[in-house]
Amino acid sequence: MRILLVEDDPKISSFLLRGLREDQHLVELVTDGSLVTELATAEEYDAILLDIMLPGLDGFQVCRQLRDHGIDTPVLVISARDRVADRVHGLDCGADDYLVKPFAFDELLARLRAIARRGRSRHQSGLLHYGPLEVDPAAHTATV
Repeated sequence: MRILLVEDDPKISSFLLRGLREDQHLVELVTDGSLVTELATAEEYDAILLDIMLPGLDGFQVCRQLRDHGIDTPVLVISARDRVADRVHGLDCGADDYLVKPFAFDELLARLRAIARRGRSRHQSGLLHYGPLEVDPAAHTATV
């Protein structure tokens, strides 16, 4: 899998990078939430691992921004924020799954496999996006 890792803590990001690469994943690290949407728009990722507490935009804002831009890449939130309200908010912002730190690395890998199996649900809407252009083939409309 090609994974975008969004984590600002050097110890955690180093651990995740090493483990994911040992499991044969291609991983790109971003430490600032404000860069995620730009990267996810320019590159194709199979999954995004997203921390909540980030400099720039927080993970909730990042997730909502990804979805608002039509980016359907599966998002797995990894966060120390473990309250039910935080988990619900993360899922309501568009995350596909939420994993609380600390976690077992094997569980992280299993959750990545699960979101990869489910695939991308937002393509089912049929809307196509290119910059400001939105095309709805079913309705035969295009809007800018």
